Parts: sequence; C-alpha cells; structure tokens
Amino acid sequence: MTGNCAIVTGAARGIGLATADLFAARGWKVALVDRDSDELETVAATRPDMLALPFDISDPAQVDGMRDAVLRWAGRIDALVNNAGVAEFGPIRDCDFAMWRRVMATNLDGVFLCSQACTEALAETRGAIVNIASISGLRASTLRVAYGTSKAAVIQLTKQYAAELGEVGIRVNCVAPGPVRTKLAMAVHTQDIIDAYHDAIPLNRYGSEQELAEAIVFLASPNASYITGQVLAVDGGFDSTGVGLPALRERSPEST
Repeated sequence: MTGNCAIVTGAARGIGLATADLFAARGWKVALVDRDSDELETVAATRPDMLALPFDISDPAQVDGMRDAVLRWAGRIDALVNNAGVAEFGPIRDCDFAMWRRVMATNLDGVFLCSQACTEALAETRGAIVNIASISGLRASTLRVAYGTSKAAVIQLTKQYAAELGEVGIRVNCVAPGPVRTKLAMAVHTQDIIDAYHDAIPLNRYGSEQELAEAIVFLASPNASYITGQVLAVDGGFDSTGVGLPALRERSPEST
C-alpha cells in the first residue's frame, strides 16, 4: 500500500469504476462516491477494502459529508477524480431550463463543489485533481447544448484551479474522453452510429474504460508531477480530424 487515498466520483460503473480499480491495483486507498446507492452497494460488495459513499455531489452539504467521511477513514486525500456526470441530449429547442440545470448541477456544479471541499486536504498532501470533461467540450456537436457547454466549462474550470492552486502544490488536469465502449454507450448507439464513429476516429475504434483509467491515474500520480492545467483528449485522435472527415474519406484519391 502506498498510503495514498483517492476519491472517485461517479464510481459505481464505467470509467469511474475502472479508475477506482486501477488506483486500488496500484496500492491506493479508494473512496467510491455515487448517488446510485443500489449500484454502488453492488460493486462495493466485491471491493471490501474500498469506502462506498452514496452521496450526491450536486448537493453542497452532501459534498462536505463526503469529504469528512473520507478524512475520518483515510486521514488524508491525495487525489480527487471528478468523474460524476449526466448526459441529456436533444435539439436546442427542446432544452428547457430544467434540463439545463439538471446537467449543470452535476457536470459543472459538482466539480466545483468537490474541488472546493477538498482543496485544504489536497494542499496538505500536495495532491492532484483530475476532472473528466468530454470531447464534446472541445468540439461542438448537435444535440449537446447543455452537455457540451457543461464540459467546456469544466475545461476552463480546470485551468482556473491549476493557475491558482499551483501555489499550494495542487496539480489540476482534465481528461476529455472520446467515444468509449461503455455498457451505456453500446446500449444506445445504433450500428450506424458505431460505424460513423469508427470512420471519424483515426484509430478506427472506440476507447475502453481501462484506457481512460490509465490516463486518469497517471495524471493523479507522482509520475505527472510537473503537469498541471492541461487537457488530455483520450479519443483515438477524434479531436484532430475536425468535421467532414467521413465524407472526405469516401472520395477517391484522384478527386482530393
């Protein structure tokens, strides 16, 4: 055991759970935070060494309770992974204020609240914050006005925290996942969507939860000791291709 402790929000499934498991495999103590108490209880049953906390990170009082519970359990916080998020997609004209606030409350407010709550503990350990944004925060797309805007704001928030908290030794970075082969994505992506993503991504495939976890744990670890204020797109090159790539690939070499 390293003695280090990481908090991972949105840890009951997907990228969050893969990240928690990788931290644990590398000797860290891990606090799993998720408002889905049933799913959290299920995954925690097979991970007795982890602390399961069924808290809603969009609620300031619950965030304070989360921090206090972790400090009582581990005595320190070395890394905070702000992974919890919600996705509600649809045309701009169908995005009412209630939907906008639901997305912002978790995706943006939650990152702010958790980071604020853990700053003093992270300053004591000269720890790290890793925020999980999205490729949708780097490049606009249809049907994502609330989601994409929330993730773009997380990227800016990352830079604001990095600029100021570097003075107390806290590093703050951001991972922007591209399409990832999670159970949820595979359940809602049609074959046409899957084919379109494969065509638009230079590596011609979705990423895996494990590949995202590797990037997150690296940025939280001492191996990234001189990296702060950065946005790492873990996306198979998706952000580099711009728009229109599928149509361009359909053209013959003679016509390009």
